[in-house]
Amino acid sequence: MKKLNKNYWSARYQSKQTGWDIGYAATPIKNYIDQLDDKDLKILIPGAGNAYEATYLFDNGFKNTYVLDIAQEPLENLKTRSTDFPKKQLINEDFFSHKATYDLIIEQTFFCALSPKLRSDYAKQMHQLLRKNGKLVGLLFNFPLTEKGPPFGGSTEEYLTYFKPYFDIKVIEKSYNSIKPRQGNELFIIFTKK
Repeated sequence: MKKLNKNYWSARYQSKQTGWDIGYAATPIKNYIDQLDDKDLKILIPGAGNAYEATYLFDNGFKNTYVLDIAQEPLENLKTRSTDFPKKQLINEDFFSHKATYDLIIEQTFFCALSPKLRSDYAKQMHQLLRKNGKLVGLLFNFPLTEKGPPFGGSTEEYLTYFKPYFDIKVIEKSYNSIKPRQGNELFIIFTKK
């Protein structure tokens, strides 16, 4: 069963309905990347959209960075923007069908775009995609969950029900350095695979 709707996301890019796209790497994630030492980490950014975090990683020596999106359009945008980024590291696929393993997965506006019914499946798939002691790092929205979305909100308590079975929760806290429009509405996370 297809979990994601390729046509829906392609249409959003074609009609430029990409309000989540801030045009650069999000500050909390950029700051996390800046303190990483191991340039050999195998990194995945799923549901990456235009993947500014991926080009930031790649331009800073993390050459083992992979981008996954169900829509082809954002992958084409990345190729245009970053001609050196290896095409074989741009994966046009359903996240829930992806099979590989990574040291680090970056979460940036993917989880919140999924139907809340898929959250448990997302946590399981993240666990499967990470190597032993691998990390899931990024941002989750922190506002009441509504039927209207994407983006869909949620809370720390809800998120822990999905992630605690699979991950040691190292950090889940209000992001102090979110971009202005998202200030107070984001949680920064660092989860380590159990």
